[in-house]
Amino acid sequence: MALSCELRAGEFRSRNLAGCIAALLLVAGVGEAFGRTAARSPAAALPSQVVELQRAALAATTAADLARSLATEAGPRPSGSVGLARGVEWGLRTMKDLGFENVHPEPVTVPHWERGIADGTILSPYPQTLALVALGGSIGTPESGIDGDVVATENLESLAKLPPDAVKGHIVYFGERMLRTRDGAGYGKTVAIRGKGASAAADLGAIAVVIRSVGTDSTRLPHTGGMSYKEGGAKIPAAALSNPDADLLERELASGKPVRLHLHLTARMLPDVESANVVGEVRGRELPQEIVLLCGHLDSWDLGTGAIDDAAGVGNAMAAGAAIAKLAERPRRTIRIVLYTNEEFGLSGGKAYAVTHADEAAQHQAALESDLGSGKVYALLTALAPDDGALAAEIARGLAPLGITLDASKPAAGGADISPLKALGVPILDLAHDATSYFDFHHTANDTADKLVPGDMAQATAAYATAAWILADRPARLARVPVVAEKP
Repeated sequence: MALSCELRAGEFRSRNLAGCIAALLLVAGVGEAFGRTAARSPAAALPSQVVELQRAALAATTAADLARSLATEAGPRPSGSVGLARGVEWGLRTMKDLGFENVHPEPVTVPHWERGIADGTILSPYPQTLALVALGGSIGTPESGIDGDVVATENLESLAKLPPDAVKGHIVYFGERMLRTRDGAGYGKTVAIRGKGASAAADLGAIAVVIRSVGTDSTRLPHTGGMSYKEGGAKIPAAALSNPDADLLERELASGKPVRLHLHLTARMLPDVESANVVGEVRGRELPQEIVLLCGHLDSWDLGTGAIDDAAGVGNAMAAGAAIAKLAERPRRTIRIVLYTNEEFGLSGGKAYAVTHADEAAQHQAALESDLGSGKVYALLTALAPDDGALAAEIARGLAPLGITLDASKPAAGGADISPLKALGVPILDLAHDATSYFDFHHTANDTADKLVPGDMAQATAAYATAAWILADRPARLARVPVVAEKP
């Protein structure tokens, strides 16, 4: 294959577009996969728009640049904070700069929780200072703190098997370890101790809860994250230990001697605050009222600057939309970019969007969310109506040059922000990012812009742009997906 391709100072020159895409994919680390795919299905067989979108995305660092800009200019963006307000302003300004149409805020009321300070100490048998943080939504301790003996358990299931007298008046420690997996499945299996542990322990008379951080690192940087109290139930303080400090606590517990902790948290809830989802569009050429939704969330926790969670997702969604907007011809349907507010602490933005747009839910062709860091996309999962089952293979063919394969072993779960749309029957697609190292940094002070990987994000941008364009330009409208009621 003859190839004349130059990439100099950000300029791309080509006489053989398919060959140049192969070269760029090789630089991005997916050339081998492209080569295998090309042998079966040449890149030239793909729609020219898909070829152009992938070429443009892989030659740019737009997504990483946007993510870095948000993390730097707005900083930490917890719900109700000044930082989140700066993030909303950034989203409106940047969407207009990128040339999106119908850019506007959609008001959302969000909760406002203040972290305050968190101190923890092992008082006995061997005094040690602990690295810990309050869990999002926790109440504070009394001003003098709380002292208590520790009772250790693994998770909610093992807690339920303890005699109530073993828990009453104690500080409960949940020690379940999160497993490192490519798809992040270890998080879903472990996170219940964070979200529900405090209420479960309070029901048995515990005075506080500490958990092993829901993360995969070995640094002394604890992972925060949202928790909630059962309505009408008792509320007790809740904190997360860094993984090394959880190991330390377990070694002291293994001594067989009583372990006593001191906790001091000044966390508190403040009045609700007005925030907003930020919306912009690439209007469709024939069916502008029908929508393919791409999204990420603007907010973050406050320990780092929210670069991988989720400025990366914001960058992926916006860069994909911007690439589609630059095509010579728009797709049939509208690409709508939504930057949701307060995903982390109650899904305020996702819930509000579903209510605000309930009348046009049937007009949503499909929804895709980017909220798993800045790693490459390696798989496509779908949740489509049975009549549209062949579409998964069609999109997979478009994604194959990027080294992405179809995973038909399970349906797409959908991101948290689009879960209310999924409940309305909107078709959902997941582009699975490699999350092998994501939970080393997730919800910690280490979630900073140096963790962004521009090349991997360029590949992800190409994937989101490809899937969105195919969905938006196909002649047929997708059927609604039957909604299966969740088990209580």
